[in-house]
Amino acid sequence: MNRRRFAIIGAVLCGLAASGVALAQQPQFFRIGTGGTAGTYYPIGGLIANAISNPPGSRACDEGGSCGVPGLIATALSANGSVANVNAIAGGSLESGFSQSDVATWAHSGTGIWEDREPVEKLRAIANLYPETIHLVASAESGIDSVDDLAGKRVSLDEPGSGTLVDARIILNAYGLSEEDVEAHYLKPDQAAERMRDGAMDAFFFVGGFPAGAIAELASQHDITLVSIAGDEADKVTGEHGFFAANTVPAGTYEGVDQDVTTLSVGAQWITSADQSEELIYEITKALWNDNTRKLLDAGHLKGRQITVETALDGVGIPLHPGAEKFYREAGVLGE
Repeated sequence: MNRRRFAIIGAVLCGLAASGVALAQQPQFFRIGTGGTAGTYYPIGGLIANAISNPPGSRACDEGGSCGVPGLIATALSANGSVANVNAIAGGSLESGFSQSDVATWAHSGTGIWEDREPVEKLRAIANLYPETIHLVASAESGIDSVDDLAGKRVSLDEPGSGTLVDARIILNAYGLSEEDVEAHYLKPDQAAERMRDGAMDAFFFVGGFPAGAIAELASQHDITLVSIAGDEADKVTGEHGFFAANTVPAGTYEGVDQDVTTLSVGAQWITSADQSEELIYEITKALWNDNTRKLLDAGHLKGRQITVETALDGVGIPLHPGAEKFYREAGVLGE
């Protein structure tokens, strides 16, 4: 009897499948490591996670539902940033994450900050996203108008594991300074901003797309100076490290900052591991660049508008994941 019952059930299921009735999908989870909640990685990660998700039971894209990957549930996780995300991907505790282009390049090649560590040879790129601006925020009352003025001041370089800390060290070095020349603190930007409001912090570095939430909130409550990073010292940085580029924060981006501020930027990139399947990353890349995702990005964070398929390969210093590469070839973004 049991065998007959199972045979009947099996026949019914096969008949449903053959007639086009979808069987329940098994969900597949895909994590995106981002940064602190006050930065840019986290909100952008949330937008992308929503765009590529299409949980089991959801309506199909052509029926007004999500245009993500069928069965995929993507989540954006708050993390410590670039270095931490690379380490988590290498260790298998994240499927993907965001990283500055410099950190990803160093990690893959075992150079720069990774020269004394095992290279992460399985690191692969999905897409370049947008330029990340290097912010050096100073309290107006501190009298800090240039990087040189940081000597002897209370300066947050961001937390260990962040790409901001890496870049802050590079910039200090270009100006002939080191961590020992400042009263260094290692805080997230929202924590540094809070201390600045309380008069306990003179300046802090933050690398991320503008407008950054923590800085915008601070500027609405406290007079700030956005310090320029330009001139010979900036040229030295871009000359020695090709992933840096000149960048401008337009006047009015932050309250009280009434002039354009010249600084530097690095690319924010979405990275993963070569261990992720080609089919999955292909479908994720395809979902990232469909028309529905374009609408979500344009209506979301200001930096979402700068995430375009035309710039998806800009500044990528590590190999593309085969699934992403397949998509870009089909889309004509990558030549044969």
